[in-house]
Amino acid sequence: MSSPEIASLSWGQMKVHGSTKIYKDCKVWPGGSRAWDWRETGTEHSPGVQPADVEEVVEKGVQILVIGRGMSEALKVPPSTVEYLKKKGIDVRVLQTEKAVKEYNALVTQGIRVGGVFHSTC
Repeated sequence: MSSPEIASLSWGQMKVHGSTKIYKDCKVWPGGSRAWDWRETGTEHSPGVQPADVEEVVEKGVQILVIGRGMSEALKVPPSTVEYLKKKGIDVRVLQTEKAVKEYNALVTQGIRVGGVFHSTC
């Protein structure tokens, strides 16, 4: 199964191929996507993305995980999350969300098992 491309991104809205939903924040992986609800793990802009936020995507067998920090990069990614991913053998790319979406879609077109977590506002 391939990872779905992100069809569109604007402030507070993301659309993913294969889904009729409009996401504010989302998780994507080979074969699927869903809303990323920060309340599930108690995530806030700081300290930011926790291992628990990416675990679901990691379990889908991704080779690379792209993290979109928001349009103004307000969402932090602590070293502990990057280390968690590296220990799992996953290459991680942490970028401003517009750049993250471009990187993610480029990896999808290359046929790489890529996943992502994206914040579409600040």
